[in-house]
Amino acid sequence: MDALTVFGIASVGAMLVTYALEARSRWFVVAFALACWASALYGWLAGVWPFAIIEGVWGVVALVRFRRMR
Repeated sequence: MDALTVFGIASVGAMLVTYALEARSRWFVVAFALACWASALYGWLAGVWPFAIIEGVWGVVALVRFRRMR
């Protein structure tokens, strides 16, 4: 496995874990946003532009949710 594949697996795995833990703390929502942006970076590096754009938008949506959870 090359480094890019490992990075992709780690970033998408982080998205899965942080999404599952969002009910425990609002800070997991921030972690989810960061994982989304890591996945977007993976998509950009892999040349999968639609995936990169969608993941970037999901990161923004997560931060909006974070702000509303006060």
